[in-house]
Amino acid sequence: MALFELHQGTSPVILAFPHTGTDVPADIRERLNDNGRILADTDWHIERLYDGLLPNVTTVRATFHRYVIDANRDPAGVSLYPGQNTTGLVPETDFDGKPIWKDGEAPTEADIAYRLANFHAPYHAALAAEIERVKAIHGVAILYDCHSIRSLIPFLFEGRLPDFNVGTDMGRTCAKEIETATFEACAKAEGYTSILNGRFKGGWTTRHYGKPETGVHAIQMELAQVSHLSTEAPPFDLDEEKAARLRIHLKDILQRIEALASTLTR
Repeated sequence: MALFELHQGTSPVILAFPHTGTDVPADIRERLNDNGRILADTDWHIERLYDGLLPNVTTVRATFHRYVIDANRDPAGVSLYPGQNTTGLVPETDFDGKPIWKDGEAPTEADIAYRLANFHAPYHAALAAEIERVKAIHGVAILYDCHSIRSLIPFLFEGRLPDFNVGTDMGRTCAKEIETATFEACAKAEGYTSILNGRFKGGWTTRHYGKPETGVHAIQMELAQVSHLSTEAPPFDLDEEKAARLRIHLKDILQRIEALASTLTR
């Protein structure tokens, strides 16, 4: 199977989609239990939410599911959030803490090494190449990492997650102007809630690539799925009316950060 989908554009903005893929090779799917085969922790329909919002944007989308290997985790297996519940490079449980593998079928160290080399690494090689290509055109590249998650997951966080969760690793991964423009757009979105560097401060992708001093800026957007799904349970259908309202604000965000690109090279 194709490991990723790539669309090359000329905008200074790059959209990354590490968690929308639902492809699971047959030999791996056979090892998942009934709970794992639901693929509940997918970032459902996010690529559809952003489709067409910004002309000439570059997109890099992993097609494999995060249960194969998580493209937004440190390849060394280092936790993004030490001391807090989370899932690893190859998850052993879902976001509710429930096992996803059949007894005795959890991935081995050899499995993980294989998946790193054959899934994780090719996706990031493609993403890194696009960052360098876009930076060569504009002198700057802005990586916007696209995510979504259920709004209620007691295993991971207390209470209901805000609709817009902006992550910049406490301002380390992008210029202040990008952080401010993004969060201001979220904060003014009527009927939505938002937070900056709350429970989600930016995953490995954002932290790894976001080096403003080199001209590469990265920011993560984690959307609560209640903002665009009919229900946060199977079959996880997209609510077209909710999506249409949300797309207005996502477009505003992307246009704001794209407009800033030319100011970041001065």
